[in-house]
Amino acid sequence: MAHSRRDFLRNSACALGGVALASTVESLGLINAYAQSGAATDYRALVCIFLSGGNDCNNTLISRDQIASYNSVRGASGLGLAESSLIPVSPASGGSYGLHPNLSPEVGTPGATKGLLDVWNQGKLAVVANVGPLVEPLTRTTYQNGTGKKPLQLFSHSDQVGLWQSSIANNASQTGWGGRVADKTGGLNGAATFPQVITIAGISLFVTGTNSRPLAIADSNTALANVLPYSDAPGFTAAQTAARRAAFDSFRALDPGVLLVRAAADIRSSALQTRTALASVNPAINTVFPNTTLGRQLLQVARVIKASTDPTAGINLKRQIFFVTLGGFDTHSQQINGQGSLLQQLSQAMRAFYDATVELGVSTGVTTFTLSDFGRTFSPSGSGAGTVGSDHGWGSHHFVMGGSVLGGTLYGAYPTLALGGPNDTDTRGRWIPTTSVDQYAATLANWYGLSASDFPAVFPLLGNFSPSNLGFLM
Repeated sequence: MAHSRRDFLRNSACALGGVALASTVESLGLINAYAQSGAATDYRALVCIFLSGGNDCNNTLISRDQIASYNSVRGASGLGLAESSLIPVSPASGGSYGLHPNLSPEVGTPGATKGLLDVWNQGKLAVVANVGPLVEPLTRTTYQNGTGKKPLQLFSHSDQVGLWQSSIANNASQTGWGGRVADKTGGLNGAATFPQVITIAGISLFVTGTNSRPLAIADSNTALANVLPYSDAPGFTAAQTAARRAAFDSFRALDPGVLLVRAAADIRSSALQTRTALASVNPAINTVFPNTTLGRQLLQVARVIKASTDPTAGINLKRQIFFVTLGGFDTHSQQINGQGSLLQQLSQAMRAFYDATVELGVSTGVTTFTLSDFGRTFSPSGSGAGTVGSDHGWGSHHFVMGGSVLGGTLYGAYPTLALGGPNDTDTRGRWIPTTSVDQYAATLANWYGLSASDFPAVFPLLGNFSPSNLGFLM
């Protein structure tokens, strides 16, 4: 079969089809010359779960000490949860709270799927309260009279996603804080060539760095050995295939002084190296994961962690950052059923993932945390049975889970549940954050191993807040 030179180049370039390594615009994907000294001796991973659409924190964790205020705003609206349905928790930090009922297995049901309450009771789950993007600390007064600096484009989905994922609230950023942490900590992986940043949810701002190159792969429905397929065009003999690969490799070595050519060659070289590493692994996880959108993503993360920490697999990474997502939280209507179903999925998948890290012996080395666009208004929106929801808010509560988490407690300050109260931007219950994304992210990055000298580059606004470390990780 005759093939033109153009066919050869097109087939070779597409041979890694489907999912591939993504390069950044700023660096054109050039491989970062990470130092090969100072490699870490322990394994640590950050796993970001992004709750896309804006999770309603006001029904995720409710202050039972303020239940009268809660009921006065939400009780008769169709958006309120009955106090008797809440899962009572008493954080070590004080106060009485209730978790959404779907964050726990059904009480008294034999064989019920375990949930996040079990991890809380083990002291391995914490809540960071009322956290959100900030340029500097704000009060209701400084927010309303304009003397305080506000984040860009508040209450907009796309803008607030960007601020959460970049941790830069006063400028649009082309990089995310996960990617920047990877840029600065690549040396902790020594000579390892496998990508440090892995996304099971497509390329996002969070995983984009200047030099680090994220690997985008499919969920657990695809075996790791098949996530970077390499297929030859039909009609070639084994000898012809070998010759094509040799020619392809020689082309990649040409013109290394030309920026675009070298960038393309680097991308393909890294993709081929990564494919080779994954082609020989098929790590089995005994922990049963729910067959849900988030469950399949976190199972794939667990597989990668097992392959990365298995010395016989040849990947040998000491630091990894993962990104997964669960959508559907834009609950302007039908929130009670919609959010309830999503929180059940979140609870079951996170609990399974924690159990998997225990199974793999890496629970103290894996920290899982949630992010979201924003919280939602305390005041309901919509009317009519089953149609009530909430609008775009600001500050929200987030979960942090792992064997190194100092859990069973709250960090930060829970808001006053009052429309027009001290934490409200207006009269709808859009909580002004009392903890910044910078503090939240910096606490995670510090545990991960980010050097003190690199914090200003990764979190340029962190100096505006105190403390810089919230203390939820040992």
